[in-house]
Amino acid sequence: MDRFDAMQAFARVVEAGSFTKAAETLHMSKTTVTQLVQQLEARLRVKLLNRTTRKVNVTADGAVYYERVLRLLADMDDAETSLSGASTLPRGRLRVDVPSPLARMILVPALPAFYARYPDIQIDMGVSDRIVDIIDENVDCVVRGGELMDQSLMARRVADLPLGVFAAPSYLARVGVPLHPQELEDSDHRVVGFLWARTGKPVPYAMYNERERVQVKGRYVLAVDDGNAFLAAGLAGLGVLWLPKYMSRDYEARGELVPLFEDWSLETMPLYVAFPPNRHISLKLRVFIDWVVELMAQHAPVADRPGV
Repeated sequence: MDRFDAMQAFARVVEAGSFTKAAETLHMSKTTVTQLVQQLEARLRVKLLNRTTRKVNVTADGAVYYERVLRLLADMDDAETSLSGASTLPRGRLRVDVPSPLARMILVPALPAFYARYPDIQIDMGVSDRIVDIIDENVDCVVRGGELMDQSLMARRVADLPLGVFAAPSYLARVGVPLHPQELEDSDHRVVGFLWARTGKPVPYAMYNERERVQVKGRYVLAVDDGNAFLAAGLAGLGVLWLPKYMSRDYEARGELVPLFEDWSLETMPLYVAFPPNRHISLKLRVFIDWVVELMAQHAPVADRPGV
């Protein structure tokens, strides 16, 4: 029995709550994972897991052992990194999930500079706006906009994204330019709906100026759950958009999007990097998070917030 493989297998089964899911993320067969855990239990002479037909639960002894295993695996990872040739550069595979527009417009174009610094990190990047189960899918971190709903996750706020309201010239030529946000509730106007992953529904936007505050939801003919498709729908003239300004900037400059209600304000959208609370922050994850912070500071730095 390879004790390192056995500890890795045990840790993944605990996190995934399933031998099948653990095997998938480790790229092993379920039989191999089962045998490794059984051999580990035999060596320790302790029952680590309670198995039923539906669920795998960690025992009290298993929970204590799991915490120690995490520290051991993390120490081994750091030890290997520190001995990688004459360099102390981080290395290894990093699994991340990021919003599609952020990947396309900011993160991926900046990756050559990241790899110039950290050539030995391999990134598996999921690009989506869906909710990712970090534990079950064995993801090291996710980058997400909006307030985090899962309070069990550790998170670092990496940006505050300014928002604006925009429409394509073709839309405005067809329907007219709205002068007040409340006009978007009228029968003539349409918005592009964004289906937020946590609710599956569009949400109203709060807008305010010195005199009043309004909630605007609007009517839509199309709602999507992907940021790139959302932007494409607005460019096609299908409705008014609420966008982070990093997404609109180039299209404004080319005249493909027109800003609306410029004397009104919207709350900024927080951007977080979130990761499992029980995971050691490896060097490769730490430098990735620091890189995202550094990169986002060029586009939308975190605003000073009293008391934070």
